[in-house]
Amino acid sequence: MPTETIKHREIDFKTITPSILYFGNPVAIVSSINSDGSPNLAPISSFWGLGWTMVLGLLRDTQTLDNLQRQSDCVVNVPSPDLWEAVERLAPLTGKNPVPSEKSAKFRFERDKFVAAGLSPLASESVKAARVKECPVQLEATVNHIHMLQGEPRLNKLGGGSAVEVRILKVHVRSDFILRENYVNPETWQPLIHNFRHYFGLGAELGKTFRAEI
Repeated sequence: MPTETIKHREIDFKTITPSILYFGNPVAIVSSINSDGSPNLAPISSFWGLGWTMVLGLLRDTQTLDNLQRQSDCVVNVPSPDLWEAVERLAPLTGKNPVPSEKSAKFRFERDKFVAAGLSPLASESVKAARVKECPVQLEATVNHIHMLQGEPRLNKLGGGSAVEVRILKVHVRSDFILRENYVNPETWQPLIHNFRHYFGLGAELGKTFRAEI
């Protein structure tokens, strides 16, 4: 809406209590390594980067956090919008067995998440965790620090939250998204966006996650 139109009408605000605060966050699939050496995949929609440092938002009671506390290698795989259905196939799965009680109503254990999601592992160059071949951006990383979040009642109901600081070691981008040398083409590349539990590209809605409430 044009700014001048907003200025000339009365604006009303309401105080609400949304169950989540995902104002158009990008989606990532984090690859990590289970204690038996097998790969684990987890979709996340709480992460941000500054320079070559990224912070991943993870619930504490997850296999991914267990893995990163034990083995610092990981890959932050960034899917494009056409992969939203693969991401959604991962969404109700957990690598924890037995499934934590607070997740048991909506989640189920899955050992081989690559197969379950229809995705393919690709060897990394600097870390032991596998990349996701279908994701056009793959960021090899290692954990710098894990900070446990405190005092958030909503997160505490889900076992609490954590902010995992990782250092990016290598960036792999599919060649058709590279403009030249070290530049990604913003006209062709689109991230998959999680917008209040609904999936979007930078255009029309593609679908919604199983946890969407509307």
